[in-house]
Amino acid sequence: MSKCKFCGQKAGFLSSYHKDCLDKHNIGINKILQVIEDTLTNEIDFSNLAAHIQLIANSSFIRPEEINDLYADGFENAVDKFLDDGVLSNEEEEKIKNFIDQLNLGQETLNKKGALQKAVKASIIREVTEGKLPEQKVQINGHIPFNFQKGEVIIWLFQNVEFYEQRTKTHYSGGYAGVSLKVAKGVYYRTGGFKGHPVKTEEMTFIDNGYIVITNKNLYFGSSIKNFRVQYDKILTLDPYEDGIGIQKDGASSKPQVFKNLDGWFAYNVISNLNK
Repeated sequence: MSKCKFCGQKAGFLSSYHKDCLDKHNIGINKILQVIEDTLTNEIDFSNLAAHIQLIANSSFIRPEEINDLYADGFENAVDKFLDDGVLSNEEEEKIKNFIDQLNLGQETLNKKGALQKAVKASIIREVTEGKLPEQKVQINGHIPFNFQKGEVIIWLFQNVEFYEQRTKTHYSGGYAGVSLKVAKGVYYRTGGFKGHPVKTEEMTFIDNGYIVITNKNLYFGSSIKNFRVQYDKILTLDPYEDGIGIQKDGASSKPQVFKNLDGWFAYNVISNLNK
């Protein structure tokens, strides 16, 4: 006879838990998630939060290794609530900082589902919309082969970005079987030797995978075959997409470019405000 995975007592034939124990466990999880969200969104003092969560866990068969996951989920719920209006206020950012400091939770735990990055991005957007120069809030490990300008601050780096550029392709349509017309001795003009008229089409062509660095002055793209910098004041159009952005630089010969596999909401808001 198997034992209940929650209380450790006999659970009956072919059963791994008691229904009452499962219900108590699930209720405890929901309580902890709600406590974390309520405390983070309504308070600044988090000194009693850990003890409160441990009391709920002890009475709900919640194992210690589950608690960190609940912190991550509760934190994500609170960040999403903060961003319901699309903005992270100074007060909300202060609550997040105190929450992290007082509970001594690692970035890996809080960013399990990207919630910490989401909060940092929202903070950066608030600063640039207020006309402030954002502090560098990300650390980049490894060498970046760009010659950054004096006073340039790295705001964000996106990796595994797909770069596309509009290219013109020409094909010929029409044409017909022609006849030879003698023009002069030894010279023949074959009318059917031409393939009709050229038709030009525009299409987005994949160029390479690389990374994008967004600074307070420029957008940089780097890859194994292509590296370039785009000044914000040289961007004629900026288009946001769910998973990327599209730009076209000022200039008669410039072609539309698309950068895919990045946070389009964040990149668009930062670049458009820095370009004002």
